Amino acid sequence: MTTHHHSTLPESTIVPLAVAAERFGVSVKTLRRRIADGTIRGYRVGRLIRVDLHELDERLLVEIPSRR
Repeated sequence: MTTHHHSTLPESTIVPLAVAAERFGVSVKTLRRRIADGTIRGYRVGRLIRVDLHELDERLLVEIPSRR
């Protein structure tokens, strides 16, 4: 019999909207708007909506150019 340990599995980056909103300091409503306007992708799992944290890192975090 084989036992699987979660620690050997890669950490999922697909998380609920509330988790992503807290991590990025935005509201769930903002994430829903970004999904609706196509800025980010949402994934439906049953009735729940999830987002990919890696995608949010790429699409929501925008560097502010500094003047030098």
